[in-house]
Amino acid sequence: MARKGTKKKKTPLWIKLCFLITAIIVADLSWFMFVVDIKKYEKKNPEKTAFMKYREHQWEKNGRNVKIKKTWVSLNRISENVRRAVVVAEDAKFWKHEGFDVDALKKAVEKNIKKRKLAVGASTITMQVAKNLFLSPSKTPVRKIHEAILTWRIEKTLSKRRILELYLNIAEWGDGIFGIEMASRTYFGHSAASLDKRESALLAAVLPNPIRFNPLKNSRFVARRSRLIRRALGGDIDAAMALHIIPAAQVTDDKDTVQDDDMVKNTSVDSSEITHGETSDSSEIQPAAVNDTLVVPVSE
Repeated sequence: MARKGTKKKKTPLWIKLCFLITAIIVADLSWFMFVVDIKKYEKKNPEKTAFMKYREHQWEKNGRNVKIKKTWVSLNRISENVRRAVVVAEDAKFWKHEGFDVDALKKAVEKNIKKRKLAVGASTITMQVAKNLFLSPSKTPVRKIHEAILTWRIEKTLSKRRILELYLNIAEWGDGIFGIEMASRTYFGHSAASLDKRESALLAAVLPNPIRFNPLKNSRFVARRSRLIRRALGGDIDAAMALHIIPAAQVTDDKDTVQDDDMVKNTSVDSSEITHGETSDSSEIQPAAVNDTLVVPVSE
């Protein structure tokens, strides 16, 4: 009597779905880990970033005829005043960290857990370069993972000076205004090389929300923040600490006030953390604080 053939067991649907989801996740992460070309930005200047394309889509969707205005300038043609002001205002530990401010991230995570949403960030300059160059401004966990991968790769591939140069040239400074050169010419009528301390502080002050804030308009937020930046650059440790408070919402009402009780303080900021500069070969970082005096060197 012939034996009946054994029936092949079917793979359960849930296992197939698990394999499919895993394959998609691996492919997605591999793209950002291995395929996205970071190295080309060692020499090449980006023509149009992902964030610029996002803005164009917004304008088109809203029926607005806004054009991107930008002019690329090398780092040595950007005033040291604005380089120092931006670093102090946006990322005090830029010259020291490797892309991530761990202490600020811990505080941000704690605040987000308490709020039960991604309300608070702890973006470094490198993280902002990663986001602006390659990603959307969404705050989804997946986008945050992509940002972390790209941030790590950028720090491993590019020098700190190049990262700062990229940031200053792709940052948004108003509706359609991108880069420090165009911002300087738009608001102050001269090149970024000629920016003085007051102008630099005003431009750095609006970076948290450059669409809402204008460096020349009478805004309490900009006035307060630019004063803090100037004081921090002059050696005021308390002002430097006050700058490195990360608001869950930059502004809470139409009066441009800052909601002080909904902020995360970056407890790691002190005179030695905030005053590290890059050496000429970009390979070592030396402290530049003496007797708690703030100095933010930017080598030429």
